[in-house]
Amino acid sequence: MKLFTGLILCSLVLGVHSRWFSFLGEAYEGAKDMWRAYSDMREANFKNSDKYFHARGNYDAAQRGPGGAWAAKVISDARETIPRVTDFFQHGDSGHGLEDSRADQAANEWGRSGKDPNHFRPAGLPDKY
Repeated sequence: MKLFTGLILCSLVLGVHSRWFSFLGEAYEGAKDMWRAYSDMREANFKNSDKYFHARGNYDAAQRGPGGAWAAKVISDARETIPRVTDFFQHGDSGHGLEDSRADQAANEWGRSGKDPNHFRPAGLPDKY
């Protein structure tokens, strides 16, 4: 009976650890997807492509699973919040760039929800991206 109880307890602990490690792996890979989209956006330096890269990074990360979607949300929220806070302290105007930030967040959510990021793809953006 003790052996059976021990085996049940071990399997529960290992199952929780396995899911936790899976979540962490997804989050790590999702963060890499977000970084790759950001790097591609900087490299492309293409007019009106910002929303596409936001949607693509979030889409790629969310495809990893719950950990990737979580990482995409945390990174996206931080990326949109920090500039607004900084802008407030520099200019005393928290509304500066608020519309663009809302549009970025809409593109982030679009991608995270599994919708096609190409919806935001500007005409002429090289196929490499």
